[in-house]
Amino acid sequence: MSLADSMGHLLAFIARLITGAQGHWKGCPPAAEQRIYIANHQSHFDWVLIWAALPHELRAQTRPIAARDYWTASRFKTWLTSDVFHAVYVSRTRASPDDDPLEPLLDALKQGDSLALFPEGTRSSKGEPQAFKAGIYHLAEQFPEIPVIPTWIDNVQRVMPKGEVVPVPILCTVTFGAPLHLQPGEGKHEFLERARAAVMAQRPSAA
Repeated sequence: MSLADSMGHLLAFIARLITGAQGHWKGCPPAAEQRIYIANHQSHFDWVLIWAALPHELRAQTRPIAARDYWTASRFKTWLTSDVFHAVYVSRTRASPDDDPLEPLLDALKQGDSLALFPEGTRSSKGEPQAFKAGIYHLAEQFPEIPVIPTWIDNVQRVMPKGEVVPVPILCTVTFGAPLHLQPGEGKHEFLERARAAVMAQRPSAA
């Protein structure tokens, strides 16, 4: 087993130890098919919880989206995101107006990978997610056959609040809902609102 694989197992173990990292497959089974997981975003620990909640066989094919400027700022961050989590890097600024920030995501989907992303685009300290950005709509439009899985990460803001670096032991859950697909004739605004509502519907308090 490589060092990167060992680190992945260690991080999953630590996440389960600290939070329980319970995965609840409420709307779909944990099938080995290509998917796009969309989730609320409150902490840098969010992806680690999803990683720990996924069955081992799904982790290798599921890649998180990482901001290139932040997650390549040091050798360790680069190694962690590239070698351990196999992240897809995206740029938060465009070098030219013709640059497509979705291109790395499209390439990953074309080669058969699953993705895990946070459509808010930034972390939120509020109870409800902010409005979703258009990226997930364009992915669903270009890959209508790939199911979009609404996912709610509960309690993570108490484990590692924004600005903190040491996690606090708190029981967390990751709930996976029923697949979404872009409907014929459905506009961008309607789809983004439906996707956001589907994510919020996975909250334990909404069950």
